[in-house]
Amino acid sequence: MTTTLTLPIIGYMRSPYQEKFGIPRQPNLVEIESYIEMQGVYNDLNAFQGIEEFSHLWLIWQFHDNKNQQDSAKFRPQVRPPRLGGNQKIGVFASRSMYRPSPIGLSVVKLKKVQKVGKQVRVYVVGSDLLNGTPIVDIKPYIQYSDAVIDAKSAYAQDEPQRKSVVWLKNAQISRDELLKKGILSIQTCQELEQVLALDPRPAYQDDPTRIYGLAFADFNVRFSVDDTQVLIQALDEKDQVGT
Repeated sequence: MTTTLTLPIIGYMRSPYQEKFGIPRQPNLVEIESYIEMQGVYNDLNAFQGIEEFSHLWLIWQFHDNKNQQDSAKFRPQVRPPRLGGNQKIGVFASRSMYRPSPIGLSVVKLKKVQKVGKQVRVYVVGSDLLNGTPIVDIKPYIQYSDAVIDAKSAYAQDEPQRKSVVWLKNAQISRDELLKKGILSIQTCQELEQVLALDPRPAYQDDPTRIYGLAFADFNVRFSVDDTQVLIQALDEKDQVGT
């Protein structure tokens, strides 16, 4: 019996998430727009005929940026989910941890449109939790009557995470307004960034209100701190301007 499986890469995600830090831990927690660039023989509008009749899609994708991906020889049967504080262990198959036997992720997203830009077919979606450059291995329509289970139990992840308010401190606000005025930054990007930070992207075991964190988002670097109720944006810079 075969013990491995090879899958084609049909496209790559293009999203504002430039690093794993800050990505929501589940899809649809943040209404961020991104798109899939279809590749090779899959870059064909005919493959999407009829898809506009569906409001949502399943994306099947690869955890491609794991530094310590499991293999059968080094299988670890337990992980520490962030929702349990990063200390309590549970079975890997009772989690959505990225460190699992098969580095495959599954996300449901809202379909916005399928559009051909030049020679490139793009699938625009809202609500993805995928790192920029993530390989996509399949796209399937979401079927409401069978995929939505209203009375499902979700153990430690039954409820959505709480959100904090986001405050722009004076220096960050000045930088933001200047970038908006120059057309380098958009209102949409500001709103998306605020949604990401409202989820408090810090590791669960870190709770120091004086610590300054850095986050790469879209074409910008953000520095922020977090207290009990707020995320405080300390600075916002263009990537090529940081440190100048």
